[in-house]
Amino acid sequence: MRFSRPVRGMIRAAAVALSLALASTLVISAADARVGGGMSSGSRGTRTFSAPPSTSTAPGTAQPFNRTFGQPASPGMGAPMGGGFFNRPGGFFGGGLLGGLAAGFLGAGLFGLLFGGGLFSGIGGLSSVLGLILQLGLIFFLVRMAMSWWHRRQMGEPAYAGANSPGPQPNNFGGIGGFGFGGGTAPLQIQPADYESFERLLSEIQAAWSNEDTSRLGQLATPEMVSYFARDLEQNRARNVVNKVSATRLLQGDLAEAWREGETDYASVAMRFSLVDRTVDRATGRLVEGSEQPTEVTEVWTFVRPRGRNWELSGIQQTN
Repeated sequence: MRFSRPVRGMIRAAAVALSLALASTLVISAADARVGGGMSSGSRGTRTFSAPPSTSTAPGTAQPFNRTFGQPASPGMGAPMGGGFFNRPGGFFGGGLLGGLAAGFLGAGLFGLLFGGGLFSGIGGLSSVLGLILQLGLIFFLVRMAMSWWHRRQMGEPAYAGANSPGPQPNNFGGIGGFGFGGGTAPLQIQPADYESFERLLSEIQAAWSNEDTSRLGQLATPEMVSYFARDLEQNRARNVVNKVSATRLLQGDLAEAWREGETDYASVAMRFSLVDRTVDRATGRLVEGSEQPTEVTEVWTFVRPRGRNWELSGIQQTN
């Protein structure tokens, strides 16, 4: 099949763009083969879709999760029902029960229009039409006012770092620990022993990843994170390579925020660490990607601890 010159030009341009994108993907893959694959994966409870505060270790912003089981929802409220425009958070009528009722009125009118009964089927005369429009407008404003009141009641007054807290305290990350108190959550104090656990988990998770030990990873991370690790390891096996990470050493770290949700504690920690990241051929051990020299990485790791249990990794976010 022969194409005209403009079409051939478009195909050629698309091929060049695709090749550049593939090359970029390969470069990223080579540079970020460590645990997590250089991606932002996991969850942060009700704060999954909120960026953790910047810290001296990670002064930029953390990248949003591109692999997560979380669903966008207002803290303290259930996930929105349905996925339509009128019923999603930020939609015309807002989310929740009241938004669904308001959207239902308008939806009924549209249904009548589609089936030949007119937009306001069963309502005769111009005065009735204008009356219904006024009612819809009134419903809209009442819904917005009710949702605004409900949101303020659920969230409470915003609290700031240091409010009702014993003040900053030194930690074994080499800095001053801060506290992040979100609206509607209880203050959570991070102790030196907790920082020691975070540093230990950093090294142990990297070691379990290098050994492709999913059983051990299951003891150190949430099932969600283990599912991502297992998927990445399977991709390495398909390529007949293995990623070996060694000499992991924490260089600097500090607390971005810590909070409590019910019986579960969360802590998001910015960490700058060095490691030797090598990807080798599974059969011969030949170096395929990476380097024998240490490289530095800065990431935000979120840890979760159900009451009475140990900390586990629940999310890794790259930093800008």
